[in-house]
Amino acid sequence: MPVYAALIYAEEGEATPEEWAAIMADHNEFSERAGAAGVVAGGEALQDSNTATTVHVQGGKGGEVIHTDGPFLGGRGGQKLERRTPAEDPAETKEVLGGFYLLKCQDLDEALSWAAQIPEAWNGGRIEVRPCIGFTQE
Repeated sequence: MPVYAALIYAEEGEATPEEWAAIMADHNEFSERAGAAGVVAGGEALQDSNTATTVHVQGGKGGEVIHTDGPFLGGRGGQKLERRTPAEDPAETKEVLGGFYLLKCQDLDEALSWAAQIPEAWNGGRIEVRPCIGFTQE
């Protein structure tokens, strides 16, 4: 059965303990329902983007390994990626990858239907759904 990655993007910010509890309750409810249907093949929540480190090798295989604090923000090759905070650029979108589910679904339509039930889909975020290549066999 095909597997789809449901990548969860949401605005990163400080949630109150009550807000965080409500978010987690919504995810637990989704996980239980999707798990009971045999849809969830895996998933994780990610720590804040300020804990990310981006790695690339400049000059091809065997070249200089470069580590950049923070998430990947775009760009190509050896371009230096400049991070800006919302205070420095308030118009910049601050949605970040916050987690993912791996969904075992018959087809894209079913995956999209499940993705629409992930809390961020209806709570100010976005869910990007991508089919996985499937290097391993079941």
